[in-house]
Amino acid sequence: MLLCGDSMHLLIPAAGVGKRMGANGNKLLLPLLDRSIMSWTLKAAIAASTIEWVGIICQAIDEPTFRELVTPLNTSKPVAFIRGGDTRQASVSNGLQALPNQAQQVLIHDGARCLATPELFDRCSAAFADCQGFIAAVPVKDTIKQVDHAGIVAATPDRAYLWAAQTPQGFDVDLLKEAHKEGHSQGWSVTDDAALFEKCGLDVHIVQGEETNLKVTTPMDLAIAEFILRQRLNS
Repeated sequence: MLLCGDSMHLLIPAAGVGKRMGANGNKLLLPLLDRSIMSWTLKAAIAASTIEWVGIICQAIDEPTFRELVTPLNTSKPVAFIRGGDTRQASVSNGLQALPNQAQQVLIHDGARCLATPELFDRCSAAFADCQGFIAAVPVKDTIKQVDHAGIVAATPDRAYLWAAQTPQGFDVDLLKEAHKEGHSQGWSVTDDAALFEKCGLDVHIVQGEETNLKVTTPMDLAIAEFILRQRLNS
């Protein structure tokens, strides 16, 4: 349970290369209006009242630039830089090992989800009062088709039970460390930490996400993110 006065720790995986974006280097350093994608992510995270410590998981080549992004934010909150791995899973594992010793709960948020609001971070932090593992998510609007290897529709899941996963995702630190350890020993390859929790038989709850909390993966996503930010700035 997150009690008044407890500090919330946040890990931001930012060690990718942005192949689908077509970027020459880390896509999080691409410009979005007057700052980079990563700078928008950091700005929202630092503005969240519950976040007391931030760990940026990145490759050595990007660390100097990420440090430059933190400086103008003028934050008194500690920001640590952690070496990334070859995969997101390996990067988060490195991040968990670098958490301060007193960390009991951790939020994990993709650096590419630069439209998440401070209110979403705080809502996720509050969820620890009721559970030890959760994801921000939104209900799926479209009808989803499950397709077989031949490209033929095999099933149509009931949309009422489908949610689109986002980040932040939050977990008890000790449980997530154990899940990563088990995943490594079993050779599991997953796309998010919730999947490791699930594979270990641990409950993952839902926290209401935000429709605008998209992940900037393609040039079209970048254009949509710019539109949303302009709307916010003009409101």
